[in-house]
Amino acid sequence: MAYSMTAFTRQTQDADWGSLQLELRSVNQRYLEPHFRLPDSLRDLEPAYREALRKRLSRGKVECTLRFDPAHDDATLSVNETRLATLAQALGRVREQVPDAAMPNALALLDHPGVLESDGIDLERVQQAAQALFETALDDLTAGRAREGERLAALIRERLAGIRDLVAEVRAHLPAILDNQRQQLADRLNAFKAELDPQRLETEIALLAQKADVAEELDRLETHVAEVERQLRQKGPIGRRLDFLMQELNREANTLSSKSIVADTTRCAVELKVLIEQMREQIQNIE
Repeated sequence: MAYSMTAFTRQTQDADWGSLQLELRSVNQRYLEPHFRLPDSLRDLEPAYREALRKRLSRGKVECTLRFDPAHDDATLSVNETRLATLAQALGRVREQVPDAAMPNALALLDHPGVLESDGIDLERVQQAAQALFETALDDLTAGRAREGERLAALIRERLAGIRDLVAEVRAHLPAILDNQRQQLADRLNAFKAELDPQRLETEIALLAQKADVAEELDRLETHVAEVERQLRQKGPIGRRLDFLMQELNREANTLSSKSIVADTTRCAVELKVLIEQMREQIQNIE
């Protein structure tokens, strides 16, 4: 099953201690690259969030934004004197080393993480709720990636069907193309047959037929198409494998184009490249 790397979810929760809003946004990326924007009071949740993402996702740039609005009816603000004293000591050492350094004002000190605290709120309850909210959001994000992945897989399968049709078209015309080329070569050399060794003539015709024979390329195209379809049914990340298969498909399409000796084969080769490029663009979003 194909999973897209593109999805978005927003989850909220209201309680007597306030409200939480959590957003997860993911886009395509070569590796798993999480980014977190959490309130200072809930910063300790980042390791658990990071581990949960690692277990569920393999690729994608994932942005996590958590907002916490406490209920202010019963809450009061207080200064964490231990944290403030530690900060003051650090600032004193800075002053000793750099006497001319500008010192922060009172508001800047209060804005330092952990200095200003909100009384009357059970942060442990808030953290538990935030953890549960993240799990819900991650479930929804994964489901969204699965739905988008199925749409991408359907688009890819449409292109695979188009490639099969083009391969069948070239294969059906191949005998007539080769016969026509043999006849044209024989006609052009007919005027020189008295001077040209008949065995050499047959050799030249055989070489042309070998150059124009694209049966192997058509076989490999069909093999790669079957492998792409098989990968789309696999579990786990498949994006890198599909990207490699697109390279192989494109290689065979290029060979088919270089060996083309009639306009129909050239047209089919061009259409093959268009279909392969369309699939490659979609695969960039598959995990």
